[in-house]
Amino acid sequence: MKTQITISLFALVAIGCSGHRAQADENGQDTLMGDTPVVETLVYLPDTNYASVGTISYQIEDADSLEAPLRDFDDRYAESPNVCVFRKNLLRNANFGGRVKGTPSVIEEAWMFQTAYDTTNTRFGTWGGGTGWTGQPLYVAWSPADTAAFRQQSPGLTADFGREEIIVGSLCGKAYFINFQTGKASRQPLDLGNVVKGTMSLDPEYKNLYCGQGVPRTSGPFGCQAFDLLRHERTFFFGPDPKAWRGWNAFDSNAIVAGGYLFWCGENGSVYKYERSQGQLRRVSVMRYRVNGVAPGIESSLCVYKNYGYFGDNHGNILCINLNNLRPVWHYRNHDDSDGTIVCREEGGVPYVYTACEVDKQGASGTCHFVKLNGLTGERAWEQLIPCRRIELPGKTLDGGMYATPLLGLGDCKNLIFVNICRNGAARHAGELTAINTQTGEVAYTVPYNNFAWSSPIPYLNEQGEMFIFTGDASGTAYVIRGLTGEVLCKRPVGFNFESSPIAVGNAAVVGCRGRNIYKFIIR
Repeated sequence: MKTQITISLFALVAIGCSGHRAQADENGQDTLMGDTPVVETLVYLPDTNYASVGTISYQIEDADSLEAPLRDFDDRYAESPNVCVFRKNLLRNANFGGRVKGTPSVIEEAWMFQTAYDTTNTRFGTWGGGTGWTGQPLYVAWSPADTAAFRQQSPGLTADFGREEIIVGSLCGKAYFINFQTGKASRQPLDLGNVVKGTMSLDPEYKNLYCGQGVPRTSGPFGCQAFDLLRHERTFFFGPDPKAWRGWNAFDSNAIVAGGYLFWCGENGSVYKYERSQGQLRRVSVMRYRVNGVAPGIESSLCVYKNYGYFGDNHGNILCINLNNLRPVWHYRNHDDSDGTIVCREEGGVPYVYTACEVDKQGASGTCHFVKLNGLTGERAWEQLIPCRRIELPGKTLDGGMYATPLLGLGDCKNLIFVNICRNGAARHAGELTAINTQTGEVAYTVPYNNFAWSSPIPYLNEQGEMFIFTGDASGTAYVIRGLTGEVLCKRPVGFNFESSPIAVGNAAVVGCRGRNIYKFIIR
């Protein structure tokens, strides 16, 4: 078990590359630019173990004797108009680039796509279809070269295959491909093997689709997988992990590519690091950990700033790890189960992370602790305490607090952060949008919902830099809210639980719900 504390200064790493440098032409193909040497300088954050990691015992298993440092810090997701991972990019800040004109007042339905409905009675119940938590769709506008490659090689295309696709995993155990413009199936669905609740990932460089399974339907294999979209078939599967320190092998967490590697957190208490190639993954290393002797599970998705990765687990631990070697940097105890994904923003040259917990292990009533932490040290900048309750529904326990991922403000709301909170009887309303000042931690306002909300809010900006929020709740109501004041500008009852998180594409929102339906809405 590696428990030594290693302290180093910032490492300056220069990588010299002789030969040709590639540049993409108008077809997305690489062309050569000559023999000028390319020198790239990386500044790694320190490989430090703060005293707060003293409660953590961990083990790092390497595939070879060499550490695998990140090759660069470029955010391939943020640089692309595509939505390939949960909340768009490495910082998980949901800056989708959504745009509207003037002040929106209408939510129009552009199309509705229906999934299959699975009636299999598992030991965890019947899951049906549609999408669950987090269930965010992906959006990709393929290049002409990619489109041609699919037409030549992929056997799964339909007559409605087009350049713009929505890709989404369903509770019925299928991955669906939808023409963004028409709402028709653009490929045959992929069989995911088991119930999928989380958000799939599309590799930013390869035509790979990564998908974690959420609930076993049968006694068969249960874990994480990769699909080669050129072959339209599964080419990688892993699970269960016989060395895991926790027995539940679900992967609701969203896999993400950073510095050339794929990182994937599991509910088996492990963090995996992979090398990627077309259709395949090769494990580089894995970190397993316990806190005070307990191995927690990870349902939140990894948030990345340079070579630091942040995540919360179902025992209330917030961890920062060095992605070069997977060693813990700092640990913060945030009281209770943390499923919502951490978001990060650099402020005054310092990365700060924002997150909150649920009311689960606290009992029937307790406190949602919303915190802002220094991403370098784990020191708390402020804490907002929100009373919440856990309630019992027929056949289900509904925890209070934060299931959604927070939304950092843009435009005229740069000093605000927004989060959907399940109050569940600790306030007049079951669910609320809560706006918090990022500098002071004070609540600016709350907006009541018709029901609790697990779905994560998304932003739109107009030509004046005014921010508007699109979100949904468990009653099946979609809302558009003025970010600065909390004014509800319009809402649309649909009738199904918006448990999943939406994406913004232009002035459109695409989101799935429990039941069978995936929607494209237009915000006007």
